Amino acid sequence: MAQPLGTRMLINGELVEASDKKTFPVYNPATREISANVPEATADDTNAAVAAAKAAFPEWSATDPSKRSACLKKLAALIRQHNAELARLEAVSMGLPVSSFHYGHSAASQFDHYAEAWPRIQGQASVNTPKHITMTLRQPYGVVALIIPWNAPVHFFASKSAPALITGNTVVVKSSEKAPLAVARIAELIIEAGFPPGVFNVLSGHGLPSGQILSRHMDVRALSFTGSSRTGRLIQEEAARTNLKKVILELGGKSPAIVFEDANIAKAVEQTQFSIQANSGQVCMANSRIYVQKSVAPQFVEAFTKRFSAVRDGNPLEKETNHGPQADEVQYKNVLAFIEEGKKTGSLAVGGVGKLETTNGFFIEPTVFLDTPEDAKIMKEEVFGPVVNINTFETEAEVIAKANDTEFGLYSSVYTRDINRAMRVAKALESGYVAINCTSPLTGRDMPFGGYKGSGQGREGLLYSMDNFLEVKSVIIQIEDE
Repeated sequence: MAQPLGTRMLINGELVEASDKKTFPVYNPATREISANVPEATADDTNAAVAAAKAAFPEWSATDPSKRSACLKKLAALIRQHNAELARLEAVSMGLPVSSFHYGHSAASQFDHYAEAWPRIQGQASVNTPKHITMTLRQPYGVVALIIPWNAPVHFFASKSAPALITGNTVVVKSSEKAPLAVARIAELIIEAGFPPGVFNVLSGHGLPSGQILSRHMDVRALSFTGSSRTGRLIQEEAARTNLKKVILELGGKSPAIVFEDANIAKAVEQTQFSIQANSGQVCMANSRIYVQKSVAPQFVEAFTKRFSAVRDGNPLEKETNHGPQADEVQYKNVLAFIEEGKKTGSLAVGGVGKLETTNGFFIEPTVFLDTPEDAKIMKEEVFGPVVNINTFETEAEVIAKANDTEFGLYSSVYTRDINRAMRVAKALESGYVAINCTSPLTGRDMPFGGYKGSGQGREGLLYSMDNFLEVKSVIIQIEDE
């Protein structure tokens, strides 16, 4: 057993322990051995990080954006250089196989993109008001809090902090207690990249106290969160009770995939299976509900269950592994509880078993339920594991109604060769993202991402995220007559 790692937080340009020296253990979910002891940010630590960000804001926001850009580019290069190390840290903290880790490169690309995006920070001018010239200014909010999830922490670290920083904000990032190790390593790289003290702060810990303090802090002017709908509501409530800070939320999903009888069935099987199996089903937009037209359902189910059962689970540090464990004991027990619920209402086609006793890790067999009632708990709530429900339908109107019968609305997909039907269904689905003849986790590089209904508010993406961190100020200038 290797000696557990020790990590630090980044506050005001210094790597520090928690002010009370307390830590919490992070376990390797594949072995249940301690991977690291991580600082638990106290109230004083959280307040210190916000204070440092507030103090750094005037100078950072006034800095030439091309100089801000240089820090982002340097960090991108360092992250890319340490991609393999970050992959190992993700594997031993939340179980993502190194064979599936691409987030170091994607994070570096985010920082590179936003480093060059600052010329798009533009206002507008108008002469439509007689005897006046009007204009708008786009200005940073100030201190921005970023609370990132555990299922893809390196990706969300970059996709949230890069646009916030290039637009002139200073940031406080809080990582998840389930997967803080790669983010803690990047905190060290931030210093090497040359960010001024206080501009970029990184905390580790649980939602209480640090997450709650950031949500209610009067000096935090905007907050971006990705995670569960339950936590998103709590953050929104705290913000509403205090300073009404701007809140951007990307929350859970119960994403439907609809397969019509004229679809390319082999392609639909391959892609929908990958969607629910990737990251052991711990993906907010995974297609956890699949609706297959009745005439082709037997063919689809046979091919899907065969493919889904053939995953290679095991040590996430080994390149041959393509299916890791659930992130921790809490997630493992939660998914198994849903599976037991599913057995009461649907027909178990494959899987349905936890493998803790045989592997000593939090592995769960890929699980398929058939013919589950639409009002069953497992059809309504987010499982966040390698569990999928496959139901059948006969008509277009029927499947649209079933797909929309949820409080989630993050991602949907449609498989059909009929382009008219594809567009009719895409328009009818109550979802922030609709894929046609493809499915999650695929997204368009320059498209907005976000959810309808309980799946969040606001949109993120390469052409959209900077707007989340810029206020709009209107200026009117009177022109005197000669």
